[in-house]
Amino acid sequence: MAWYRSGAALTAVVAITLTALTGCSDDSSTSSVASKAASAVASIGAQATAAIASATAEAGRRLDEVKNGVDAKDAVKLGTASTDSAGRSTVEVTADNKADSTKSFAVQVEFKDTGGNLLDTVVVTVSDVPAGQSGTATARSNRKLSGDVKAETGTALRY
Repeated sequence: MAWYRSGAALTAVVAITLTALTGCSDDSSTSSVASKAASAVASIGAQATAAIASATAEAGRRLDEVKNGVDAKDAVKLGTASTDSAGRSTVEVTADNKADSTKSFAVQVEFKDTGGNLLDTVVVTVSDVPAGQSGTATARSNRKLSGDVKAETGTALRY
């Protein structure tokens, strides 16, 4: 799992850095500080993993609610991810309705880091798009995401 690899790397970097820094300190043993750092990083990693699992479960539940949905991934385009004033990642979602009647779209947007690791996922609805036209909505991450964030379409359903 990619999140595990990055969490393990982060743990190692923090542990090594703190080990080097504690060489100048008489307050704590190097192994004690490194152990505390590793524990703190593991806790942060577990919290991030839980947040991603929760977001993924919620996205799945929302997509399961769609009745008679058909795959519409080819009809959906995402803009470039940006950060809003609250610090959350956002992206504009455009859905093209090529059907002969008004349709709505449920679009799962996956926010990822530059390494392709999943940071968050949300489902946005583009409602009541008239036949032959496009509709837009804005997907917003569930929490603040750090680093360079890109957005990808997960599942897209037209109904």
